[in-house]
Amino acid sequence: MSSPKRSSLSGLLLAAAGAIAFSGKAIIVKLSYRYGVDAVTIIMLRMLFALPFFIALGIWAERQTQARENPLTRRDMLGIVALGFVGYYLSSYLDFLGLQYITASLERLILYLNPTLVVLLGWLIYKKPVQPIRMMAMAVSYAGVLLVFAHELSFTGTDVALGGALVFASALTYAIYLVFSGQLVQRIGAMRLVGWATSVACVCCIVQFLVLRPLSAMDVPNPVLWLALLNAFACTVAPVLMVMMAIERIGAALTAQTGMIGPMATITLGVLVLDEPLNLWIGAGTLLVVGGVFLVTKYGEK
Repeated sequence: MSSPKRSSLSGLLLAAAGAIAFSGKAIIVKLSYRYGVDAVTIIMLRMLFALPFFIALGIWAERQTQARENPLTRRDMLGIVALGFVGYYLSSYLDFLGLQYITASLERLILYLNPTLVVLLGWLIYKKPVQPIRMMAMAVSYAGVLLVFAHELSFTGTDVALGGALVFASALTYAIYLVFSGQLVQRIGAMRLVGWATSVACVCCIVQFLVLRPLSAMDVPNPVLWLALLNAFACTVAPVLMVMMAIERIGAALTAQTGMIGPMATITLGVLVLDEPLNLWIGAGTLLVVGGVFLVTKYGEK
């Protein structure tokens, strides 16, 4: 096999593995809730374990030639703090809160609306025109989420509405991060931004715990610690690296399209690990969401 083909194949495999690893986060959080631990504690443990890696990533990025020739300004640092707070800390915390009330399958479908939110924010903030086919695609995606949401609402009750709203707010805050990070990424580079912005988010989660909970709350069952460690590395650190390497090999567009395996992976893991239901409503909703998002990304601006 020629080198370009090997690179493309490895890129596809990395993109798929990264999407599957990301999708496992919701499963691990749901498992942790079974031990009576709250969202503040779970997200603190996850970020505590992940913090050393992201600091190391930031330091490594600073030592690259491009970074040494382009030192961070005060404005850059303020931008990193703001984006880290909104895009990683707030988005993650809202997501963890929402998972207390809805299934992992519905959570992943709502989060998967992120590309459509980026399009809508681009239209609202920058007046970017939206092609009719993309508007139709977004409508299809939202119809899929509403289908699954209505099905869960009929069986679970009003808590689903609260959980769905929290997870949607999580998707919205991450979309805000993506929309406003464009110029900063071009100036300082993706690795520097990811390393330092995620470090900011980790610190925010730790400070939140110290303010809202006594130190005795860190005395959690051993399985929760192992789950947090697994979440930090297998579902946070590893997929960040895999997606970055995939983008280098096959580009952002193909990486994003390969990532559409994510919702199916979450649903499969939810059925196998959490005994979540799998029925016609969930299947139909998933196909609508994935199909709509595929069209939104396919017909994006070139």
